[in-house]
Amino acid sequence: MDTNITTGIDIIEIARVKSAVNCWQAAFLNRVFTPCELKICGLNTERLAGRFAAKEAVLKALSYQSLICNWHEIEILAQDNGRPLLKLHGKAFEEFDKLGFVNMDISLSHSRDYAVAVAVGQCQ
Repeated sequence: MDTNITTGIDIIEIARVKSAVNCWQAAFLNRVFTPCELKICGLNTERLAGRFAAKEAVLKALSYQSLICNWHEIEILAQDNGRPLLKLHGKAFEEFDKLGFVNMDISLSHSRDYAVAVAVGQCQ
């Protein structure tokens, strides 16, 4: 059986996320992040930026041109060891299933100024 790999990557300036949090506060946070994500990150803008980048990377891996979903449908949680854990809901999950994905893994990182994330999906 053939297996296909697809990837998505995104990078964001942490200062942009910090600015959005400072400007729009709860309106921004609640629109983009789930309650569980906010519990994990608090107001740590590096962590928030990493999750924002991960959501964008997942959209790219899912062929985002045809996918319209809300930010809460792509949820970036954490395993007990801290490793990111992707949970998809609603239209994002439907697209994942429709495209034949069997797995998608994500990785996050950040420096002083940037957060980056990559999503690698396996389809059959």
